[in-house]
Amino acid sequence: MPRDDATDPFVPAPGLRSYRSYVNGTFPEAEGWVYVVGSPALLDDAFASLTLKRRLEEGRIPPENLPPSIVGRVAKASARTVALALDAAAEAAPRWAAVPPAIRLERVGALLHERLAEKAQQIVDVLVEEGHPLALARWQVSGMLECFGPESIDFYRAQMQQEFRHAGRRILVRRQPDGVVCLNPPQNAPLSSALLGITSVMAGNALVVRAPRSAPLGVMFVMNEVVIPVLEEVGAPAGTLNVVCGDPAPMLSAWLASPKVDDIMYFGSSENGLAFQNRCVAAGKKPILELAGNDVVTVWKDADLDLAAEALTESFYGSGQLCMIPNQVLVHPDAAAGLVERLVRLVGHIRPGHPAEPDVLLTPVLRNEKFFAYLEDALAKGATLACGGHAMQIDETRDAAGIFLEPTVVLVHGLAGAREIDAVRNETFFPLLPVVVADPAPDEELVAQFLGFVNSNAYGLRNSLWAQDPAVVDRFVAEVRTGGLLKVNDSHIAFLPYLPTHGGTGLTGGVFGEANYPILRTSHLQGVSISTGSHSREAVFGAWQALHHPGA
Repeated sequence: MPRDDATDPFVPAPGLRSYRSYVNGTFPEAEGWVYVVGSPALLDDAFASLTLKRRLEEGRIPPENLPPSIVGRVAKASARTVALALDAAAEAAPRWAAVPPAIRLERVGALLHERLAEKAQQIVDVLVEEGHPLALARWQVSGMLECFGPESIDFYRAQMQQEFRHAGRRILVRRQPDGVVCLNPPQNAPLSSALLGITSVMAGNALVVRAPRSAPLGVMFVMNEVVIPVLEEVGAPAGTLNVVCGDPAPMLSAWLASPKVDDIMYFGSSENGLAFQNRCVAAGKKPILELAGNDVVTVWKDADLDLAAEALTESFYGSGQLCMIPNQVLVHPDAAAGLVERLVRLVGHIRPGHPAEPDVLLTPVLRNEKFFAYLEDALAKGATLACGGHAMQIDETRDAAGIFLEPTVVLVHGLAGAREIDAVRNETFFPLLPVVVADPAPDEELVAQFLGFVNSNAYGLRNSLWAQDPAVVDRFVAEVRTGGLLKVNDSHIAFLPYLPTHGGTGLTGGVFGEANYPILRTSHLQGVSISTGSHSREAVFGAWQALHHPGA
């Protein structure tokens, strides 16, 4: 049930979700509220809905008798509440770290998986209320279940500690929690990103989560209805988890200034994230960055073009406003015509609509000027338009004032100047997919060119390959160095057990970037040797003596 203090003079209307901050095991009194407008109202009249939201939050409209368009409210945390959350986390961290891994990792992981499965439909409903298309809401929930599934828990356990026996000693190589972790999730997928951060709690850390003001409801729902009850059930100390909602800039600054914070997980643009990385290092914090993606999908001449084209339509899911979708295609010239023909045909079935409709995959793009600037740049530099290129209304009528964009494919001719095109060089956070068609050349040369192109990408989230030739597959697996994930003949965005959902190199993860398992990224390696008693001189000099005087 939504948690709200009974002393609040405003009684929430039936169906209105209402959440306070959660700090040190309590729900402090709210000093202001952030209101959430349901997605249907935003689509019907975004200006009126956002105006109502702003006036409510400014106190210019009393909160009684709220219209049905307001589906929830979340307390806005004061600076004092933010500070108390850090105090609580610092107090809880050492006590929680002392809890055996069988409880904080295995038991918590199993309970989260169980409760997420039980509440899967409710989570989907909340995501749809916040504007996520139904199909993509279900996809997000499936990813959460994989993250806490039994295969993944087994993998985490194996990574967190290994044990050996040597010369009468018990030797451990283990990961120890960093301490206090703060998480700043993105606006486009805050619920699933906040849940990903919960694996840092399983490592033994205390966690402070900021629910973004633009989309706080999903984060607060899953924390209150799933995570908090699980932590209470296993007896986690108060302060192990703290959840607050507020503006990013002052909260991030408070985290950086606090000596109690060890790690900060930051989601955002590459430009802002790399600048934040420098601030973290200067403040002695570990930055864990989840930034932009510009993923490359390579299609070789012998690829199954039907399956490859189907996977490439993922580029347009959520109108391209997801960091882990295909952003550019690199195709063998012998396969280009067949691939483009299939892709354009499939793209025609990707449509806008209300989020609750099961076959809707396009979402509004409220600011589309960058889309048209990138499209104009590509065409001016020699690319050709294969399909799309217009704004449209929800009924797919072309309209320059429409808040949806047609899925758009452009053909880029040749690798040599491809990266001079903005849509190839940079992340495209809108439905525009460049297909780079290589110039004819011997296959051995093309493999080398393709590998060089992929490895020279400044970003590094995910890469995909579609090819049947085992030699080509083996070369890509052996030589692709960038990215946190490589998929071969598979969906680019589907979740799998064991594998990471996030993380990468370059502009995606910063100088410390790699595949991001927060349970590992928020912990550090430590070696331990346990002996029943050994002679110091033998331990120090014995190996040398055995080397030069074997059997002595």
